[in-house]
Amino acid sequence: MDNPNFSIEFFPPKTAEGAEKLRATRAKLSELHPKYFSVTFGAGGTTQRGTLDTVLEIMAAGEQAAPHLSCVGGTRESIRAILAEFKSHNIRRIVALRGDLPSGYGAAGEFRYANELVEFIRAETGDWFHIEVAAYPETHPQARSPQDDLLAFERKVKAGANAAITQYFYNADAYFQFMDECGKLGITVPVVPGIMPITNYTQLMRFSDMCGAEIPRWVRLKLASFGDDTASIKAFGLDVVTALGQRLLAGGAPGLHFYSMNQAAPTTALWQRLV
Repeated sequence: MDNPNFSIEFFPPKTAEGAEKLRATRAKLSELHPKYFSVTFGAGGTTQRGTLDTVLEIMAAGEQAAPHLSCVGGTRESIRAILAEFKSHNIRRIVALRGDLPSGYGAAGEFRYANELVEFIRAETGDWFHIEVAAYPETHPQARSPQDDLLAFERKVKAGANAAITQYFYNADAYFQFMDECGKLGITVPVVPGIMPITNYTQLMRFSDMCGAEIPRWVRLKLASFGDDTASIKAFGLDVVTALGQRLLAGGAPGLHFYSMNQAAPTTALWQRLV
């Protein structure tokens, strides 16, 4: 069954072996008919070429694809050139982000925040691109306060964003509260929850510490209790994220964005339960 509001995210492979693995993963996930695949962008432009190459390969297979575009370390000239290249390949969707400044990278570039990038994309290209931006129901880890973070999101929308994808989370109430706050500000763009399958406890904790995603205590303790029992971790994780997705969709979320981690099986298992 097709769902126009379901999308899947990949990261660009860094090796030939990784590229082959991603091709196999994409072939399997294409059978789910997502609305589009998105491809992440490395800090400081380290994977800019890999992002575009992966997007073009996906498009060549007849699928819709959206490159992530980070403005960290970028100049107006460099971003203008990237946008022109995207247009030359008939790419119509972008995920526009500030991005994270790597340690020791130096100056942030000519764009300080994602709203400045969105504004620049609109000024340069008009309505050519459908622009997705990031949203943080549990608050960006670098934000001074939840209210400041919400106002930062509002600036991205006012700059011309069409829609948003959230950081992954496991607390549906955080999403619904965020949407209520958006409504009070008159923000009406679709905000699609990002969900990430749970397959590895150590990896999940590391990612969550970096991005500020909260793992509910009961989930964290249950996962820790399984030790090295990978099968139990995956089975429990599938139940947890399925319940999350079901509640989000039932509560009015416009769709789901799956953080696949370049693996087919976990996303497929979730999708089959939710669609």
